[in-house]
Amino acid sequence: MSEREAWITGIGIVSSLGEGLDAHWDALQAKTVNVDTTTFAPYMVHPITKLNYDLQIPKKGDQRQMETWQRIGVYAAGLALDSAGVKGNQDILSRMDMVVAAAGGDRDLAVDSTIMTAEARGNAAPGFFNERLMSDLRPTLFLAQLSNLLAGNIAIVQGVTGSSRTFMGSEAAGADAAKIALARIAAGQSDIALIGSAHNAERKDLLMLFEFGGYNLKNAYAPLWGRDGDGGFVLGSAGVFLVIESKEHALARGAKPFARLSKVVTDRARRSKGPITPTLDTLWSQIGASDANTAIITGASGANPATTDERAFLDKHRTVPVRASGTPFGQTVEVQFPLGIALAALSIAKGTLYPANDPTGVEIEMTAPPSQIVVIGTGHYSGEGMALVEAAS
Repeated sequence: MSEREAWITGIGIVSSLGEGLDAHWDALQAKTVNVDTTTFAPYMVHPITKLNYDLQIPKKGDQRQMETWQRIGVYAAGLALDSAGVKGNQDILSRMDMVVAAAGGDRDLAVDSTIMTAEARGNAAPGFFNERLMSDLRPTLFLAQLSNLLAGNIAIVQGVTGSSRTFMGSEAAGADAAKIALARIAAGQSDIALIGSAHNAERKDLLMLFEFGGYNLKNAYAPLWGRDGDGGFVLGSAGVFLVIESKEHALARGAKPFARLSKVVTDRARRSKGPITPTLDTLWSQIGASDANTAIITGASGANPATTDERAFLDKHRTVPVRASGTPFGQTVEVQFPLGIALAALSIAKGTLYPANDPTGVEIEMTAPPSQIVVIGTGHYSGEGMALVEAAS
């Protein structure tokens, strides 16, 4: 039995550039970058655009029990279902599978501060920590929100009630989500799936966490390829979800594809043993890109040595136009790989690669319509993946 084609028929996206496909395409054409350099100085973030959550999460009670990252994700999921033309279609939603990439979610900083202050002042009696957790945190929180709550809230609010899987593991989780969904559709185990992720960058605790690892870009913003020295990333808030379905299922309901998701390959290099460039070379050979009318959209974070290693790989393919999503969107971690697939599918559908936004010359223009785009996901700490997005026939 031959593998079934998987079509991308729905895209939902919210970020610092706006809401929806038209807003994002216009922003990319205009080379727009929205960065907040003051709120968390000396660190920077790409803040989420202003959203009217009522449009996708109509019940205030549902909104109140979610933290920001979940609201962003549920909103983007609703946009994807709208885009695919399946919003509210209970027959399809009841058998739609869901694969989510998620981290631990937002923390309750007020509770954290109370506990840490009491500990520092010597006021933390035996049992104080557990007492505060039991009485101060809402039921959906335990230190941080449980990662599978995003999928749960999408099921509740948007009615997606097929099978559900949640992957954790930073950028690699997004690649795994796409890989598993594609494999299930290709094998006939699933007809239609919703995949994606959400990320809230506007968190002091998250900035602190990444600063402990020396990952944050500080003081002055620069496009991704123009970050000298140790590099660094600028966290970005975003939510991206995709509807992926078999070609037969899409045709049966009259759905039009943005593009075809043809292949997803992943690996996890032993970075302590040396550069990851050979691993990227291997993935490139596995993905089967032709180089003719091919482009690359990379989720390179800006953190080194991973970005330096990836740059060495890209230098071997200088004739292939490259776009780094980290310049306009920032480092969206789990969202980065689904975001790359979304941008690739949108570019395929538009018949043109959006313009370069890079003063260093790494990114070159592309005049011919792209027939295939390779999405690269190199984790800031671990994990590598590539996806091949092609025109759907």
